[in-house]
Amino acid sequence: MVVCRMTLMVCKKTRSEIEKKTKWWKLKKEECCEEFRQKLRQALGGQVVLPDDWETTAEVIRETGRKVLGVSSGRRKEDKETWWWNEEVQDSIQRKRLAKTKWDMDRTEENRQEYKELQRRVKREVSKAKQKAYDELYTRLDTREGQKDLYRLARQRDRDGKDVQQVRVIKDRDGRVLTSEESVQRRWKEYFEELMNEENEREKRVEGVNSVERKVDKIRKDEVRKALKRMKSGKAVGPDDILVEVWKCLGEAAVEFLASLFNRVLESERMPEEWRRSVLVPIFKNKGEVQSCSNYRGDKVDEPYNEAMGKSSGS
Repeated sequence: MVVCRMTLMVCKKTRSEIEKKTKWWKLKKEECCEEFRQKLRQALGGQVVLPDDWETTAEVIRETGRKVLGVSSGRRKEDKETWWWNEEVQDSIQRKRLAKTKWDMDRTEENRQEYKELQRRVKREVSKAKQKAYDELYTRLDTREGQKDLYRLARQRDRDGKDVQQVRVIKDRDGRVLTSEESVQRRWKEYFEELMNEENEREKRVEGVNSVERKVDKIRKDEVRKALKRMKSGKAVGPDDILVEVWKCLGEAAVEFLASLFNRVLESERMPEEWRRSVLVPIFKNKGEVQSCSNYRGDKVDEPYNEAMGKSSGS
């Protein structure tokens, strides 16, 4: 028999934090949109007339959004089995816990009966809440939005088993597995720099072709108004943390501000620095090895203003 003493280093499990985001999706509700407009009006001195410069306007909008709509917790949303809970069930469970504590401290028959009665009540309310939640779910699945939710849930469950949510582990160019956050980020930076800066033989420049310069007309308010209507809602937020839903909520005040801002950009040929930044997100292609960078495509999330400006000017 061999006896030995071993010392093992156990890695501490770290909880990954997600960047906190303003809950702009609440602007879908008219009451939230109206409250946001009112608070913004107060922040601007009693009227929704946005300042001329972009930096001041963006900061006022972000600050008002955080105060009115709140921010996310910064944690990954988990798929819990208690998704059907409602306030009534939670209150009943809390009362049952208090009754259990009371009975543990004083083992009288009266306290026991009170605890048992609350136990039975919680079971009934849980059963009703589950049935109601499932009925609503089945009704929703018959709608177009429900079918989208079902497809989204299936994709989410598939990703959960592939470690593609945050790409915590990736291989370098030599096939070595990288585990630290810093090394993984460096590898992604290296990979996308090579991918986007390599020469493309299919693109051949035609020499000797003169460029045609023409005067660009001023962007009108009605063009901005139409461009905002054509832009899709529900897209990922860019680096400035302001969604297109914000501008749609602000209505005519946003149209006037954006039209003026777009024209200043055209005249000065300079755009705000925030508009130049974008976020590149690796998206798994659902084929090949999960730890290989080449099996991901880059999805760029940038600001919506370039799109709005292009649609307004007709380019």
